[in-house]
Amino acid sequence: MARGSPALLRRFCCCAAKSVSAAGAGARGTTKKNIVFLGSPQVAASVLDTLLVASGSPDSAFQVAAIVTQPPAAKNRGRKLMPSAVAQLALDRGFPEDLIFTPERVGEEAFLSDLKEVRPELCITAAYGNILPLRFLDIPPCGTVSIHPSLLPLYRGAAPVQRALQDGVSETGVSLAYTVRALDAGPVIACERFAVDEYIKATELLAILFNIGSKLLLHELPSILDGSAKEKAQPQDDSKSTHAPKLNSDESWLSFDQEAKVLHNKVRAFAGWPGTRAKLQLMNQIGGPDVLEIKVISTKVCTSCDKTGDENEVLFSGSSLLIPCSGSTWLEVLELQLPGKKVTTARDFWNGLRGQKLLKSP
Repeated sequence: MARGSPALLRRFCCCAAKSVSAAGAGARGTTKKNIVFLGSPQVAASVLDTLLVASGSPDSAFQVAAIVTQPPAAKNRGRKLMPSAVAQLALDRGFPEDLIFTPERVGEEAFLSDLKEVRPELCITAAYGNILPLRFLDIPPCGTVSIHPSLLPLYRGAAPVQRALQDGVSETGVSLAYTVRALDAGPVIACERFAVDEYIKATELLAILFNIGSKLLLHELPSILDGSAKEKAQPQDDSKSTHAPKLNSDESWLSFDQEAKVLHNKVRAFAGWPGTRAKLQLMNQIGGPDVLEIKVISTKVCTSCDKTGDENEVLFSGSSLLIPCSGSTWLEVLELQLPGKKVTTARDFWNGLRGQKLLKSP
């Protein structure tokens, strides 16, 4: 059976206790401390890669003893079960398959028993995707530390980067914090700020912040492993906390009765998944409107327009569609996608209309 096949990945959560025990015994024969990494998407895979490289150094104080990630999921049109990005990276790097755990819930007794056999000194989470119960948090003596892509206590929750961009922030950052039962509310070990420009999208910003976070983690690991980090970690001010709820596909529609800046920020925030959609009206040959649904990919904000048209008319200037919005502002659409088609430039889309009039939907 090939590495990374769906059947193989389904067995990760049922690893042989003998293999786990052997790994733990081997770890106890070395001076390196055992770390367990928890993560799932590509941004977490980049953190794992950093840890694996660092742990391979002869003078490293730690080793990655086990990996915990989401179970294989059906992806693409064929709905084939595929491993998470973290699991795939681990497999590609030759990490022992029976030490890649994929529990449906981290509170499962079988999983917790296997985790105890590994004897982790520390657990590290990066976009894992599951709430950790107290029975898990009690296992590693050095605690569990999370890389969270916000300046805590701001944007606690599942979508901190997306909600920050949606709010139009000019600065965000990444925090290293101890994990406690309350969501993203543990003491902060360290943080690093990052200036946000008005065009960066969530997918780009997530990658940048987790890259910064992995370097911050390596810098702080010695103090985390010797316990001194717990003394310097700062409790969060709950009165200043904000929430970053998970995105849902129903939020993806753009409403042009909002100002262009609000819509532009939403396009940046929702890049990747779920994306942003809009409905326009294409006037047909008999003068009636046909609804045209588009996915909006890239935008800018225009506060004035030197072209004139009807109140709801979508115009074209330079290389952008100009859609009238609230407050006499205009949303410049640079790239878009029609259903079932590839992403196209606004110019190519406009040329394809062949002079047909385009209106924003009421």
